[in-house]
Amino acid sequence: MRLVLEKRQEASDLMAYASPLIAVAITFAFSAIVFAAMGKPVGASLFTYFIEPLTDLNSLQELAVKATPLVLIAVGLSLCYISNNWNIGAEGQYVMGAVFGSGVALAAQGTMSGPHVLAAMLAAGILGGMLWGALPALLKVRFGASEILTSLMLVYVAEKVLDYLVRGPWRDPKGYNFPQSVAFDTTVPVLFESGRLHLGSVIALGVVIAAFVLVGRTLKGFELQVVGQAPRAARFAGFSPARATLFVFAVSGGLAGLAGIIEVAGPIGQLQPSISPGYGFTAIIVAFLGRLNPIGCLIAGLLLALTYIGGENAQIVLKLPLDLTKVIQGFLLFAVLACDSLILYRPRLIAGGSHGGTAHGAH
Repeated sequence: MRLVLEKRQEASDLMAYASPLIAVAITFAFSAIVFAAMGKPVGASLFTYFIEPLTDLNSLQELAVKATPLVLIAVGLSLCYISNNWNIGAEGQYVMGAVFGSGVALAAQGTMSGPHVLAAMLAAGILGGMLWGALPALLKVRFGASEILTSLMLVYVAEKVLDYLVRGPWRDPKGYNFPQSVAFDTTVPVLFESGRLHLGSVIALGVVIAAFVLVGRTLKGFELQVVGQAPRAARFAGFSPARATLFVFAVSGGLAGLAGIIEVAGPIGQLQPSISPGYGFTAIIVAFLGRLNPIGCLIAGLLLALTYIGGENAQIVLKLPLDLTKVIQGFLLFAVLACDSLILYRPRLIAGGSHGGTAHGAH
């Protein structure tokens, strides 16, 4: 007997929704194997990693705080991927949003503070992300350059800019030579006296709703889907793939930049070299796990945020390395991509010597 993948006559709607759940289940099983291989009790490890962060109010607030940047970035990326534009550089757009917004915060430091300064910081963060996202879009539209490569390369440029600023002109003169800016006078307000849940989480929820309406209820959303699925039909209908590319990269970059300044002006409170544990890359997993749907991105963002918090818990309680979180997140992405093949193909066992014409392996 051998296992082959037989092409379906049409895509399976059931598997489109079931494959992320299967991928999550496979990832849980993989995590259990890893915990056992590291000599840790499997049940206690799974509880510490995936369940314990859900058991009290403060942990739930922390879950929302961690999910906020992931959801904001993933919603923007989903618009890119729907339109067949591959933005891999959201991490750089996140960083530049933090840089631009922090520039406003530092310019107002000691002279002004309040909601109007916060609004200017958020607007500057969006602008910074949009400008950084526009670069690979323009290179693709004008020169046909691969947006995968250009957006990814710009991540490292953005990180160098950030590193230069916090070690040079923006370094806190009273910070004992640490590479960080002064603590901001104006920050994102928290919603409750206890816990760290802040206004950014409400903004992220609003973005999810707006994106859901855009994709499912507007002509622009229809245009993005047609451009991504049938470019020739899109041109025949008068839709411009070039304009769609510029639009989705601007929106995606803007949302990543918004996530950057919310994180810096919220939980962190100042600009420093390590403002992201890789949110821009993890959001790619969030986007695909959420089926490129804004509501799905919200759910997937909460799940990936759970891996961050669970990883921190496991580091403290079980003495597990924090890098295990990246291993689990990476495996989850592989599992999602593998399970997505079940949308177009069905597994089938056939006799080892049979080469019938009805079963065709996937190549």
